Order: sequence, then C-alpha cells, then structure tokens
Amino acid sequence: LEKMTDLVAVWEVALSDGVHKIEFEHGTTSGKRVVYVDGKEEIRKDWMFKLVGKETFTVGASKTKATINIDAVGGFAYEYTLEINGKSLKKHMENRSKTTNTWVLSLGGTDYRVVLEKDTMDVWCNGEKMGEFVEDGTETHFSVGDHSCCIKAVSSGKRKEGIIHSLIVDDREIPEAVE
Repeated sequence: LEKMTDLVAVWEVALSDGVHKIEFEHGTTSGKRVVYVDGKEEIRKDWMFKLVGKETFTVGASKTKATINIDAVGGFAYEYTLEINGKSLKKHMENRSKTTNTWVLSLGGTDYRVVLEKDTMDVWCNGEKMGEFVEDGTETHFSVGDHSCCIKAVSSGKRKEGIIHSLIVDDREIPEAVE
C-alpha cells in the first residue's frame, strides 16, 4: 500500500447513512488525482496534463453526488472545494440541519447514530434504513439491537416551529445531536 504523499484535502460529510471521509490526492508534478471515500479508492487518474478541473463521484448508500473542484490560485498553488449535490459543503451541512434530525446514543456499550429525513420520513440507524413513516403516522417504531425505538412527530402548536421530532429508546427520550 503506497503512502498518500500527495494528500491535499480531507473532508467529513454527514449523510443519513453515516459520516463519510473523503480524501483527495493531487500530484501537481505527475498530474495524478486519486479520490478515496471511507478509505476505498473511487477514482485514480495518473498523468493528467490539465492540473485544474473537477472529479465527480458518489458517496454513501444513497449514492449522493459529490464533486471536488480543483482551481489554481496563483503560481503553483491550488484550492480544493467539495460540493455535495451541487452545493458547497457548508451549504449542504446548513441544509441538512433543516431537513434531518440526528441523535447519537450508546446502548449496551454500542454507539448508534439515528437519522430522520424529514422530507421522506425515512429513518436510518448506523447506515441502515430502519423504517418509513406511514401516510398519517405520527410514530415510527423500530428496533436497535434488543432495544425498542420510536420516533414521534408532534406539532409544536407554533407555525414557525412546525413539527417537533423526538427519539424515544426504551421509554427514554434521547437529546438531538448537532453535527
């Protein structure tokens, strides 16, 4: 296994199926470009004559589109930016905080990350889709290990706040995580 000598950027991307690590190697003398997602090589290009440009690939179970933009900033300096679904990583994270709820908890010595996608009402736990809300449903029940879990959707009574989602595990409410 060769050492990542040309590693120029590392990003952490939170998606519903987990937090993914994206690493990018850019050999500015050889023109090499290598993209790794969670340690697995996704793209390798050797001997690229054009040192600027973009590399597009997918991340996670939902095959989310990701693009690394390579831009020259003066002389032999380069800037690397990551876009997720056509948005900057910052915009992606801001949007996620509005469209998902995330809870992180430990049960019986095992760590779990539960995500509710508010637009689809899909529930994910440690990278696996667990349940989906029914049309008129206000509760989704699923199990994590031998623990009973439920996501409840309750109206806040205030128009601006909308619906409040909470995760209940073994009759105990779990505080929402901030990612």
